[in-house]
Amino acid sequence: QVQLVESGGGLVQAGDSLRLSCAASGRTFSAYTMGWFRQAPGKEREFVALITWSGTRTDYADSVKGRFTISSDNAKNTMYLQMNSLKPEDTAVYYCAAGRWSSGVNDYEYWGQGTQVTISS
Repeated sequence: QVQLVESGGGLVQAGDSLRLSCAASGRTFSAYTMGWFRQAPGKEREFVALITWSGTRTDYADSVKGRFTISSDNAKNTMYLQMNSLKPEDTAVYYCAAGRWSSGVNDYEYWGQGTQVTISS
């Protein structure tokens, strides 16, 4: 059974940092791209960042470039999202996902349950 489990969300102030983790289990993910997406209340789920499982290639949404860093630890089967200089508009439920190299939600086959990130001003 494939599982993606996010952790690390919480309530912080604007300008603070958080690190999200996504623990993967149940299959080999070496052929997959891993992505972070987020969904704010009343909005569609949107792309945040993605990384090849090898960690050799990454991409980011313009809104988070220079502030967020995606990384992976293959030995731990875990992906991370380091989020710095957080803004209130970063408030959302953050999801990790496994799929193909794409920023499109529909191109991802496996999803975690999400972790809430709330940024107060």
